[in-house]
Amino acid sequence: MSAILRLFRIDHGPRIDAERVYLRLPRLADHKPWAQLRAASRGYLTPWEPSWPADDLTRTAFRQRLAAYARELETGEAFPFFVFRKDDDAIVGGVRLFNIRRGVSQTGVMGYWSGEAHAGKGYTTEAVKAVIDFAFGPLGLHRLEAACMPHNVRSADLLSRCGFSEEGYARAYLKINGEWRDHRLFGLIAPT
Repeated sequence: MSAILRLFRIDHGPRIDAERVYLRLPRLADHKPWAQLRAASRGYLTPWEPSWPADDLTRTAFRQRLAAYARELETGEAFPFFVFRKDDDAIVGGVRLFNIRRGVSQTGVMGYWSGEAHAGKGYTTEAVKAVIDFAFGPLGLHRLEAACMPHNVRSADLLSRCGFSEEGYARAYLKINGEWRDHRLFGLIAPT
């Protein structure tokens, strides 16, 4: 079965469990709670993310997002996870492992977001740690990379708590909220 079809099924995987949260691939049925969380968190998220298209939260755009995720899953280039609180199955954020490179590098890049109402509660830290275990375990990656803007102290602290080390500084690294922004660069090597 193709990855596109799997994204629309109820029982697709992988599922990753942490103490208070679990992560799984997005499904079409996630659109409404995802869109509500993103809409409620728009002001909180936009300073840290690429500009949102005008139709970003629509069902049509969500279907397109799922199709793009499916293509990345088919090629093994990315694993997009939504993060859910175990207590009530509420979506609290997302973690995406992407730009997975095999061969001599065995590397991936990690990005994450949290809904504003769930920020500062440790859910994202748990989720990132769980994806690290997934990346270094079943995926067999050797290295993970992540980046955050210099003034995003909370994100830098999260990366440090999860074992990442700061490795450098990239000028005009990513276009965030419509402007090229400098970023602090972090890396994590699989334990030996």
